[in-house]
Amino acid sequence: MPQLLRSAPLRYLFLLLACWLALFTLTRAALLLGHWSEAALAPLQVAALFGTGLLYDLGFLAFAAAPLALYLLLCPPSLWRRPGHRLWLQALFAVSLFAMLFGALAEWLFWDEFGVRFNFIAVDYLVYSEEVLHNILESYPVFRLLGAIAVLAIGLTIALRPCLRRALDAEMPPLPRRLAAFALLVACSGLGFALLDQQSPRGLGGNAYQRELASNGPYQFFAAFRNNELDYPQFYPTLGMDKVAGILREELQAPNARFHAGEPLNIRRQIDNPGPPARLNVVLVTIESLSARYLGSFGDSRGLTPNLDALRRESLTFSNFYATGTRTDRGLEAITLSVPPTPGRSIVKRIGRESGYASLGQQLKAHGYDSVFVYGGRGYFDNMNAFFGGNGYRIVDQSSVPDSEIHFANAWGMADEDLYAQAMKIADADHAAGKPFLLQLMTTSNHRPYTYPDGRIDITSGDGREGAVKYTDWAIGDFLAKARQKPWFDDTLFVFVADHCAGSAGKEDLPVANYHIPLFIHAPKWIQPREDGQLASQVDLAPTLLGLLGLDYQSTFFGRDLRVPASNPPRVLIGNYQHLGLFDGTDLAILSPPKQMRRHDDALGASRENAAALDDPLIERDIAYYQAASYAFRHGLLTWNGQLPPAEFGLGQHTESARR
Repeated sequence: MPQLLRSAPLRYLFLLLACWLALFTLTRAALLLGHWSEAALAPLQVAALFGTGLLYDLGFLAFAAAPLALYLLLCPPSLWRRPGHRLWLQALFAVSLFAMLFGALAEWLFWDEFGVRFNFIAVDYLVYSEEVLHNILESYPVFRLLGAIAVLAIGLTIALRPCLRRALDAEMPPLPRRLAAFALLVACSGLGFALLDQQSPRGLGGNAYQRELASNGPYQFFAAFRNNELDYPQFYPTLGMDKVAGILREELQAPNARFHAGEPLNIRRQIDNPGPPARLNVVLVTIESLSARYLGSFGDSRGLTPNLDALRRESLTFSNFYATGTRTDRGLEAITLSVPPTPGRSIVKRIGRESGYASLGQQLKAHGYDSVFVYGGRGYFDNMNAFFGGNGYRIVDQSSVPDSEIHFANAWGMADEDLYAQAMKIADADHAAGKPFLLQLMTTSNHRPYTYPDGRIDITSGDGREGAVKYTDWAIGDFLAKARQKPWFDDTLFVFVADHCAGSAGKEDLPVANYHIPLFIHAPKWIQPREDGQLASQVDLAPTLLGLLGLDYQSTFFGRDLRVPASNPPRVLIGNYQHLGLFDGTDLAILSPPKQMRRHDDALGASRENAAALDDPLIERDIAYYQAASYAFRHGLLTWNGQLPPAEFGLGQHTESARR
């Protein structure tokens, strides 16, 4: 075996792998130095972090090196000694160095955006390469960076030429020994697959930064690619169906709701909103990445949001409102379908299973509304067109707007002001036709590369998030000023909510404070301005809007009407593609694969993580929501039945009551 290890193929392979290991270690060290305070490491923990990281680095290399190892070990000695082949192996070495440097750069930029290693988001970005590529080109000096790493790769190859030459000049052992070496490498790959956690490193406590730093970016990328959908019963703790049904029906009970009989986990229920329906229009503006912390009225001192701060004083404001997830598709899923963020892909992106649901748009369409999804970008991104088109909406996106009506666009789509102009155009046409409308808008300007039209605000376009937030606010103020001149303004509910927070990285897997977003409902003629401090989230928006409109309907929503006093403890549902949380205003329960249960006491303060038991009431509530939502999705219990509520299912006589 020692003689085999000194053979030409393995010496070449080990030299290349040593370079990869060195770069992985340097990347980990650089990220750690940049987030030293957040990682909060004791000296012994630093050693544990790098030791765990080394295991994940080796685990990835055992997989990644297998194809090259097979070629090197099966290469005939006569071919190995040819000058052209030796030159090709040196070029391959340089290309490999470039690839590893490119990967390190990409991982650094990804961390800069999301505060984590490569994950499910990176997998999705490969699917929507056009938008992502343009975004990167507009955000970073890409060609200069590529040129720099190319020069560095060539320089390292030249510096390592003596070692490379010695490797190529070494002896070539007989074929059986080379095959034995390859079999050993395959065994190591299998062992790594069996021993390493496919989600993230364990044994590093509750600090998410520590686990992310210990992991390996490429390894996490391929693990996320494999786990793009997670079967709930396989990966998460479960309760008996009767137990789940009892908890969930208790959670969703309301004076104006009656559940259907039959399937225990079927939450379909009849909602009877008293009084005659209010035939009001709805303009629902979902704002890209607008965390509450950016608003002056929520404590920001930079004066970025004067229009939104004024709007807060003039609206029904939910000041303790939370996003369910960390991506646009999660926000749209929660707002449109009122479902928790089930593990894996959002329903929006589950191709072939993204349509036919009892959505907000479908409910209003059944009552005669023109339900329109208006998106500033191209609706194939995140499968939005298929989702909204299959759930009761018609689509207006960037590709359906004439170029003459788009005055500014970047990688993600047209500027917010152009989006609002399209919305007013649709509203004018529907009003002229005497048709009520739901316009569900999705903005794009508050997103990297943070570019927008010149002359709107006093911050130069492209300078960063601060300018994008201020432009977003300016566009909202301009939109409302123009809408006030329209004949349909007085009979319209204007709803302003974020799709998700601007960043979800933190010491915890689900840092609750980072999910805090604004929700304003503005209708001066119909709704008195006031602050509502009850704990709520995006899943509660659709039932609240239908309640404000006074509509009766069959609900498959997991949210509740925030106008109806809650008889149960408060809760918000937050998550990412693998961690599933329920926050009750003080403590947070988290479910994670494989079947882990944890809780963070005092989640908004000095959070303390503890292991939790299955009979913990907070854990039981957490399981009930996510187990039921996953079951309902897989068994078709969230679908639209195509009917208005049957008259014989009524809950008694309608009575007049205030809808404020």
